[in-house]
Amino acid sequence: MASMFMSSLDQSIIATAMPTIVGELDGVEHQGWLITIYILAVAVVMPLYGKAGDTWGRRYPFLIAIALFTVASAGAGFATSFYELVAWRGVQGLGGGGLMILSQAIIADIVPAKERGKYMGPMGALFGVSAVAGPLLGGWFTEAHDWRWSFWINLPIGLLAFAVAWATLKLPSHRSERRVDVLGAVLLAVATSALIMVATWESMVGSYDLDDGRLVALIAGTVLAAVAFVAVELRAEDPILPMRLFKNSVFTLSTLVGLVIGMGMFAALGFLPTFLQMATGVGVTESGFLMIPMMVGMMATAISSGVAITKTGRYKIYSIAGMGIATAALVWMTTITAEISMLQYSAMIFVLGAGLGLVMQTIVLAVQNAVDPAEIGTATSANNFFREIGAAVGTALFSSIFTSRLVDGLEEVLAGVPQGAGEVASSSLTPETVAALPEPFKTGIVEAYADALAPAFWYLVPLLATGFVLTFFIREIALSDIAGMVARGEAITGEEAQALLAEQADAGGSLAPARRDEPDGLVTRGDLAVPGDLDPGDLVTSASSDDVGAPAAR
Repeated sequence: MASMFMSSLDQSIIATAMPTIVGELDGVEHQGWLITIYILAVAVVMPLYGKAGDTWGRRYPFLIAIALFTVASAGAGFATSFYELVAWRGVQGLGGGGLMILSQAIIADIVPAKERGKYMGPMGALFGVSAVAGPLLGGWFTEAHDWRWSFWINLPIGLLAFAVAWATLKLPSHRSERRVDVLGAVLLAVATSALIMVATWESMVGSYDLDDGRLVALIAGTVLAAVAFVAVELRAEDPILPMRLFKNSVFTLSTLVGLVIGMGMFAALGFLPTFLQMATGVGVTESGFLMIPMMVGMMATAISSGVAITKTGRYKIYSIAGMGIATAALVWMTTITAEISMLQYSAMIFVLGAGLGLVMQTIVLAVQNAVDPAEIGTATSANNFFREIGAAVGTALFSSIFTSRLVDGLEEVLAGVPQGAGEVASSSLTPETVAALPEPFKTGIVEAYADALAPAFWYLVPLLATGFVLTFFIREIALSDIAGMVARGEAITGEEAQALLAEQADAGGSLAPARRDEPDGLVTRGDLAVPGDLDPGDLVTSASSDDVGAPAAR
């Protein structure tokens, strides 16, 4: 959870600190890179970490990810130039992608799907907490202390997470004879990088002008790299992202729902604080506080649904309800006006958070339960990968729609501002500038923000509605009561483990006891000296499923 928190927090923590950071480091013209480079690095390495964990074990990739992220956080905090900070943000992303994926895959390794809801629920809630806490902490550090603490906050958490993982994370590592899919990894990195650059082109370079040869070449390169990647993966001996996963209906539909959530959630979150600052005149930190109702809604439903899934074994209904509630909340948010009360606004985002909390980790659980235990990491990383891509593309598209409507509205209002009110330009408006303007211009600018934001949400409604429809077609497979490591033959548990422990003790052998903090007394190969006359293959048990691509019961 500490690792998941660090990684997701750093996607949003510099949003409110950005003006101060780029102003101090002379990077105003290219400030978009501070966010883009992190998202890009996270997305590129997600499938690589997932595959590495499945192939060689998750212990050392997880430790490497924590170390990379922690060291990069220190480097970013001490950066003395804008481009140095961008470089450290990229290294942060290289670690952050592993933290997101491996933390979820490790839970799947040691906790059976039937019990996993009560673990995945809090992790999903934590993702929502970080999305709100990031801008809040970034604003507070910038206003009350120093923006560098937005990065240094990771140091104690990272060091503690590394120490605890090193001492207690007893996961097996193993060698693999399979050939590494280097070409697939390179093409995936190229295609992902190009796609995110296309999505963020307007914020980094300028408008989407198809007469610009650079943009046309970038789009063409994105398509070619994506096609080449699919072709290579279809023929690779051990692909980074096996195309056969997409034959599994549960994986495909859940991943599409994740893509939709990424496009809708981050686009909605990204512009609400700006609206609040302009509409109410609150400061950076205060606008972050006004996002807390969404965090509360997400935490409440993520944790409660996780407990309910563990008790009942049913999970599909929570995906359906979550997407339905989130879609309804977004429709409600299209009614935002300049005169909206904070009570009504809080109710809106509370409902949105409640819907997202029901569905976000539920679809990850559905994916993990439906695939071969040997591909849990790969499948988990793919699901998260498409959500990250959705976030990048969705935010960019929503930004273009919102900004174009806003500029048109502001130009009309500002054209009538009297000269005595001072020089005012739409590109340099701040909450303080707006508060200082006389009426009716102040109200006109606030209304321009509301008129640009509320209708823009309508562009997201069809996306979330599509995700809502897709959840009805996700086939509910009975949750496995076997942990991933047990299913792969890397560990034994329950009565088998206790019987072997007793047998070894009776024989006078030396055997470390099963860890008390591991579910059902799970014993890994590293802890257990299996008697010589026992075939380790007898211990292999795999989760049963009748879905395409999932393992048959043995």
